[in-house]
Amino acid sequence: MSKISKKRKEALSKYDRDALHSLQDASEIVKKITTSKFDPSVDLDVKLGVDPRQANQMVRGVASLPHGLGKEVRVLALVTPDKEQEAKDAGADYVGLDEYVTKIEGGWLDVDVIITMPAVMGKIGRLGRVLGPRNLMPNPKSGTVTMDIGKAVTEIKAGKIDFKVDKTGIIHTSVGKVSFEKDKIYENAKELIDTLNRLKPSASKGAYFQSITMSSTMSPGIKIDPKSLID
Repeated sequence: MSKISKKRKEALSKYDRDALHSLQDASEIVKKITTSKFDPSVDLDVKLGVDPRQANQMVRGVASLPHGLGKEVRVLALVTPDKEQEAKDAGADYVGLDEYVTKIEGGWLDVDVIITMPAVMGKIGRLGRVLGPRNLMPNPKSGTVTMDIGKAVTEIKAGKIDFKVDKTGIIHTSVGKVSFEKDKIYENAKELIDTLNRLKPSASKGAYFQSITMSSTMSPGIKIDPKSLID
């Protein structure tokens, strides 16, 4: 058995790790048990009662976090020349098309989100093998394939996140930083939970929220009572 570090023992002593906590309490606890010198992300792992192998139980969507993620999101806009200025004015970090497609084929992936337009998806489609596994492939359902490039860039920069259930039925995403006030962590997390609730597939049977855990980048997990989230 691996030895538990002094810092981890201290963190575990500050809360009951076996109890189910409210989302509000978890948002406060995660700040108390994080001792990292840097400012870690606050993450949510949500196990859903769905079978992602079934097309009618796939859960994917976007949530606009009211307080953002607390970090700079690097946006690449793959657009035609007539849309380049619109993307730049909205704050895109990288703007272009053919030169960036070539760079990505060569292994460059220093971006967090890629936004594009329907007319150029034919050029980008061949990048699916590279972008897909990294959840970077633009998709109309997430709002990253659109003619309204400026709006899409602005929303992403303001804290819009894209999430997708993995093959085990889990949604894993960040909802802010430990340096956020506890109320801001709670409100961001609640927005994600509310969005997931709205996306519940009609084919999903039994408990939809099977388990929810909040943690920071290097902290223990805090179990959240799914029943406390039902309005």
